[in-house]
Amino acid sequence: MQLNPDKDIELRQKVNRETARLPWAELMRHFASGNVVWVADELDLVEVAVRISHDDKASVGQWMAAGQIAKVSDQQAQGWLETEAELWACVVSPFILVQQQKRPH
Repeated sequence: MQLNPDKDIELRQKVNRETARLPWAELMRHFASGNVVWVADELDLVEVAVRISHDDKASVGQWMAAGQIAKVSDQQAQGWLETEAELWACVVSPFILVQQQKRPH
């Protein structure tokens, strides 16, 4: 039975505990495998992970169409490598979701 992603508190807490800041250099091998997905700053990284875990095609499709989630591009990867960026990251097998640090508005 598939749970409602809005009410899956246990998964949300698990993803939150497993989210960490990592140097981009440590994620390069996963990028080379095509498994790193960028998440726009305006989205909640944990929420995106929960929706992907629940195979919420409607939400994921909407974010993709809006350009808010996508596989990390070569340009992004190069820029992060050059600036020695640290990114928030969490695993939703087989993907690693990454998000830049949110900037104050």
